[in-house]
Amino acid sequence: MVIADVVAVPVRSGFFADDQAAIRGGAAHDGFTYSGTPATAGFRAIRQPGEAVSVLLVLDDGQVAQGDCAAVQYSGVGGRGGVFEAHAAAETIDRHVGPWLCGRPVTRFREMAREVEGLTVEGRPLHAAIRYGVTQALLDAVARTQRVTMAEVVRDEYETGIAIRTVPLFVQSGDDRHTNVDKMVLKEADVLPHGLINAVDTKLGRDGELLLAYVAWVRGRIMSLRSRPEYSPRLHFDVYGTIGIAFDHDVDRVAEYLERLGAVAAPFGVCVEHVIDGGSRSEQIRISAALRSALRERGSAVQIAVDEWCNTLEDIELFVAAEAADVIHVKTPDLGGINNTIEALLLVARSGLSAYCGGSCNETDRSAQVSAHIAMACGAAQVLAKPGMGVDEGMMIVGNEMARTAALIANRPPIPG
Repeated sequence: MVIADVVAVPVRSGFFADDQAAIRGGAAHDGFTYSGTPATAGFRAIRQPGEAVSVLLVLDDGQVAQGDCAAVQYSGVGGRGGVFEAHAAAETIDRHVGPWLCGRPVTRFREMAREVEGLTVEGRPLHAAIRYGVTQALLDAVARTQRVTMAEVVRDEYETGIAIRTVPLFVQSGDDRHTNVDKMVLKEADVLPHGLINAVDTKLGRDGELLLAYVAWVRGRIMSLRSRPEYSPRLHFDVYGTIGIAFDHDVDRVAEYLERLGAVAAPFGVCVEHVIDGGSRSEQIRISAALRSALRERGSAVQIAVDEWCNTLEDIELFVAAEAADVIHVKTPDLGGINNTIEALLLVARSGLSAYCGGSCNETDRSAQVSAHIAMACGAAQVLAKPGMGVDEGMMIVGNEMARTAALIANRPPIPG
């Protein structure tokens, strides 16, 4: 089968792009938006509508393969690229990627994705979001050509040896961190609530007291709302480096605080993401490894996850080698081509650490569906319910895609012989 045409169309993402530096610096809410001036280059406002681009590969038999270019909510921080602009990206795809793809036969995904990663425009690699969307579309094209699911293509080409089944769903609350927890518990989310703890004074507390109170509330809410005692979700909180700010980046004080947090959450297991921001990749590796070690010396079962400064496949390789976290957040849009996400998830899992197939609320329904296939094929420890912050939509999109895919594969007739 041959790629006959490439269409790039700007579309909406599932959330907004936010200036994390301005928010962490104390920008005040003004309704749903924030007041004040952006602190990160490229932002027009502290909160602005997210943008995406759908990449449509028209095959010569009339089928259409699709992938979506999207970037994370917090661009321009933690070693990430700048804000994604959909119209500029669509123009780049039309001028440079489309002509390169048109007329090409659909072969093996792994080889085609590697070529996309190597494309340059004026000597620079394509924006990570463009590589993300184009490789999604190529994976879909290969699956359509072979008449199998995208998960099966990944399993077979990467020889994972992993049985394709649904993986635990991690659901994020956004700022509506109380009502959304009720939704998560009623729908029995596997991992919750994220919490969006991105400001010290209003969400963490100068001594961490606000987060401790919230964790106690989440624990109590699970106990009171769950319909059966067997339901025991893992608790995962993303704190965007605020604990480090509150405790002056003192690893021992932070470890003592996390130990208290784990006690408050019991009997539920706890993971805390991006506890301290190291300010650079090397320092993030050092301080995360030190914090993990300090927690184990205390006998604490609280886990830590890394996110910022762990953006690329190369970054993830270094964090894994240093055993600098219990959970590695493989943030799909940041890695560019989804071939990098696949390799990262498999690397993390082989290392004995937990591979979290994550991403962002600012993605699209399509990128979420593709991520579901990848998470299943790579045996991820958990997958993010995305896009958006409304709970229901992300759980439906990712959860339903996994359920459908698992059912299709389970019902395939056995191969003769």
